[in-house]
Amino acid sequence: MTRDLARREFLKGSAVIAGAAAAGAFSCVEIASAAPIEVPTVDKLSIRVLVDSSFDLFLRPKQAHGVSIAPAARGSDFRKSLHNEWGLSLWLESEAAGKQRTLMLDYGYTPEVLINNMELVGVDPSKLDALIVSHGHYDHFGGLNGFLDKFRDRLPTDVKLYAGGEDNFCHRVNATPTKGQFTDFGTLDRRQLAAQRVTTVLCETPTVIAGHAFTTGKITRRSIERVLPQTWVEFSMKDGLGCNASHYLPAEMEGKIVPDEHIHEHATCFNVKDFGLVVISSCGHVGIVNSVKQAQEVSGIQKVHAIVGGFHLGPAPKDYLTEVVAEIKKLDPDVLIPMHCSGLNFVQEATAQMGDKVMVTTTGSRLSFGI
Repeated sequence: MTRDLARREFLKGSAVIAGAAAAGAFSCVEIASAAPIEVPTVDKLSIRVLVDSSFDLFLRPKQAHGVSIAPAARGSDFRKSLHNEWGLSLWLESEAAGKQRTLMLDYGYTPEVLINNMELVGVDPSKLDALIVSHGHYDHFGGLNGFLDKFRDRLPTDVKLYAGGEDNFCHRVNATPTKGQFTDFGTLDRRQLAAQRVTTVLCETPTVIAGHAFTTGKITRRSIERVLPQTWVEFSMKDGLGCNASHYLPAEMEGKIVPDEHIHEHATCFNVKDFGLVVISSCGHVGIVNSVKQAQEVSGIQKVHAIVGGFHLGPAPKDYLTEVVAEIKKLDPDVLIPMHCSGLNFVQEATAQMGDKVMVTTTGSRLSFGI
């Protein structure tokens, strides 16, 4: 698909969304513009890992290919420690022409772990310019409401949460061994966000955030990758809770519970001066290769400096994993930094194929780009 054709598709989709918004389908929601974006360039970028699925007290500083990773400083109070849990939360700080911007991407599984780690690593919520959520899984938004309860008054009065699209608000369930039975896996509740005076921006099209970052918009499935089995999704809205899928799915899907394709999962990206794209995939259910190619297409920038985040390849069978890593290698990133759901199997296979381009991090560490 050409870049112009892709943008025409974005425009068509946005027009439908805007119509749904005008009809009252959404509240406290903005629709991102479908106009082509001008991708910003930053001089420096750092990523602080607030929550990840592992914590290594003995992580050593490392530097390779223009990227450095520093472990969290040890605290003075031995009774307090960083906590790891299943989930991910990242603190993004960038600089361009002397101007600083701070974004928060995802919020881990629980507010207790998130807030504990924020305090120990010393990040300041009053510096935040915007919030981002990658997709509708509880281990990425579970800490959000508790975070807002504690810090809302320190955030900008007009703070916005950038979500990949309406699908992010669908109800998720886990399948049980008994066919047709499910267990709850939560719903990102926009009513709670509205009560906290947070405006949600639906970014089904590429969107610039705070003048420094950009999102991929809806990610085209174009590689050999597939969504590996995980949650199921319910396409319905009940008393304002859930998602309105009428603008992007056939009417007969209303009320259905089906295997989750994460239709509106998106990636957060930066263009670092003289280095190229840093693509952050919080879970990568739609495919990490797909995510990077989408970032390249919407930005017009081919050079990939770093691929960072969760790649959801922990459950991948060996043959499929080997094939996906080979496709990642073809993207020729300077570094590959797996987190969260990527899996030890992925780290081993990627290291075997890509050597020292693979850099492992942990909860509390700081990644620096543009050095």
